[in-house]
Amino acid sequence: MAKIVAVNTSEKKGVVKKTVDQATIKEGYGLENDAHGGDWHRQVSLLGIESYRHMKRLATVELCPGIFAENITTEGIELHKIPIGAKLRLGEAILEITQIGKACHHGCEIFKKVGDCVMPREGVFARVVKGGLVKPGDPIEKMV
Repeated sequence: MAKIVAVNTSEKKGVVKKTVDQATIKEGYGLENDAHGGDWHRQVSLLGIESYRHMKRLATVELCPGIFAENITTEGIELHKIPIGAKLRLGEAILEITQIGKACHHGCEIFKKVGDCVMPREGVFARVVKGGLVKPGDPIEKMV
């Protein structure tokens, strides 16, 4: 079963996010109290814990959820293989996949700390279709 491993937020862009116990995802915005929220196509970012395992061999620092600046760290679902336009239910929220990967700005804190960033290859971005509370352990389900 796919699930949420961690929920992560930050007050500004380009920095490591801090793990929180739970968060409210707001429709048309993203995570409450997160710098990436707003009226655009990348309201929520997701990255699988499986991607962390690939990066461990390169990293010189401990890799903990949020270090790649993702809002939601997942387990048990190959996010980067889900087509754009597909919908996911995470806890009470529903997200629509809008982008897979992104251009990396090599001057960011993440790249400096880790030496590479997996988000440009395997990070997934979504807009919020329906808001709701999300927390670690919540199931993730692909909607048909």
